[in-house]
Amino acid sequence: MNAIPDDLLINAPDEVRIRQDLVLTALGRRPADRSLRVGRLLDVHSRTWSEDQEIVFKGRRIAWVGPAGTYPGEVRERVHRPDLAAVPGFGEVHKHIESSHLTPEWEAALVLPHGNTWTCEASHEFSNVNGARNLEFWFEARRRGSPLKIFPQPGSAVPPTAYEWGGGWYGHDEQARFMGESLMVTGLDEVMDWPAVWNPENPSYKRLWGMIEATFAARGVVEGHASGLRDLPSINAFAAAGLASDHEVQTPEETWDKLTRGLFIELRVYAMDEIVKWLLAKGLQDWSQIAFTTDDRSASHTLELGASDHNARVAIEAGLAPEIAIQCLTINPARHMRLTPFVGSLAPGRFGDVVLLSDVAKLTIGEVWADGAQVSEGKRYVGQVPEIRWPDWATKTVNIERTIKPQDFELRAEPGRTTMKAAVIRPFHWHPEFYTLELPVRDGAVQRDESEAITKFAIVDRFSGDGRVAKMFWRGCGPRTPDTAVACSVAHDKHNIWVVGSSDAAMAKAVNALIELQGGWALVREGELVATVRFEVGGLMSCRSAQALDAEMQALYAEGRKIDWMYEPTFRPRWYPGFPERLMFATLTCAPWSWVLVAPCEQAPLGFINVQTGEAHPVVW
Repeated sequence: MNAIPDDLLINAPDEVRIRQDLVLTALGRRPADRSLRVGRLLDVHSRTWSEDQEIVFKGRRIAWVGPAGTYPGEVRERVHRPDLAAVPGFGEVHKHIESSHLTPEWEAALVLPHGNTWTCEASHEFSNVNGARNLEFWFEARRRGSPLKIFPQPGSAVPPTAYEWGGGWYGHDEQARFMGESLMVTGLDEVMDWPAVWNPENPSYKRLWGMIEATFAARGVVEGHASGLRDLPSINAFAAAGLASDHEVQTPEETWDKLTRGLFIELRVYAMDEIVKWLLAKGLQDWSQIAFTTDDRSASHTLELGASDHNARVAIEAGLAPEIAIQCLTINPARHMRLTPFVGSLAPGRFGDVVLLSDVAKLTIGEVWADGAQVSEGKRYVGQVPEIRWPDWATKTVNIERTIKPQDFELRAEPGRTTMKAAVIRPFHWHPEFYTLELPVRDGAVQRDESEAITKFAIVDRFSGDGRVAKMFWRGCGPRTPDTAVACSVAHDKHNIWVVGSSDAAMAKAVNALIELQGGWALVREGELVATVRFEVGGLMSCRSAQALDAEMQALYAEGRKIDWMYEPTFRPRWYPGFPERLMFATLTCAPWSWVLVAPCEQAPLGFINVQTGEAHPVVW
């Protein structure tokens, strides 16, 4: 008899041979490897419980499910958990693993004890850094035995808009190749550039529709991002484009309008309590078009809160039945992503992923099994973490072949001027127009104005080797403490380096520290480099445990607490006082952003551009 192929990665020929073996194992004609007998088991297809059930595994898959003691074949090993309730492994319908800042093998060790056994990776972060090796990166940990199943979705936002450059470029041919490479590629990562979808004159129109065409041709899923689209004409147009989902809903009414126009709703925790309560009061009976997503959650926050299990507990506390919440973590995302042959339920042919609950009502996890074997006890991971020495293509990604100087951040004034007009925006600037302010000139350079909470923000190109700098004035962010700056190589979604500071010299010192680190965080206080955090893989992630990374982040936060930070009053409810970590997301260029700062490139030489219209504008005049 030929050996059954390893199914760490799913491809069609091996999948057939695996299932041929599972057929004979289910019939008892071949021996099974292991059985797991449980006190009760949830069938998510019918939302019903069965008592005293047995799950029989062959290799990494489930071969048989039924009443304990009735399996007709031989089993090499038997495990009994009479006091625990079995539910399927939890799935992330939409997640950027890069935002945990851990490489995939260490992400697995972090989230598996929380029940997360499979993830649909929205992969436009690493693909904007190294587009050519995107799938290779996401499959490597699994190839080496990691029990976390990662289903990549190549990024539509590569680049995010037509006015950005570097690291990767995807169109029709690239997406067609990705879709044909593995059954684990589920479709197209969230389409965020809505103006490029609806407007034939937009320079990204052809590229995006080419990727959508290639995804349709392979019967994949086109994920959406409908932030700011709340009027019915826009929602209808979004759905008509074939964009299948939205994870950006903010209000119950917006959720309802999108749900009833056929969009799959992926709820984040921020507005979940209000939305779930509203939908229950509305009388929603069918929750099959809803799933829960963590989207972007750091390792530190996951250690503190949990993973997708935390989202489910919030929904349960809002009144949702635990069984429905579990469906929102399992069968609902699997159906949406067309992955039901592999994940989403405790059924034959699926991977052997089981979450064993000691308290269903509170979603208390006792054990997690993945690939047919136990990988956690309580909150402790007991599985293997493959040792991966990530090569240079993953670890040498900050390509700046010079020393950054304070003069790189100067904004020169016209000769003889004592003041200059300046374009000013603030973090999360969604207004169609920028602000203008008269700023003082000293020694021929336009200056910050602390009295108006004006500091300087810059983006440094890390892909061309030239280290080109775009800079302007921002309101309500950054340090008020003199000669202080913070820089980071996580700058959604293009992931150049951003830096904000109270002096040009401090900004230069922080960026140079990041070049040496090959990515992460650098904090300069009163002229001295006081803290760094290393993201050596892609400038986005670190190859180490969540606990080790969190210790470094806590040291960064501690130094940050010694700094006086500016705040825009409008945003105080959203930003906790202290270290301005959310500035990682303030460089987004997707809807509903308009005027943004991007790294200088051929498409946007001035750096300051309206991504809705393509209009450019000087930052001082």
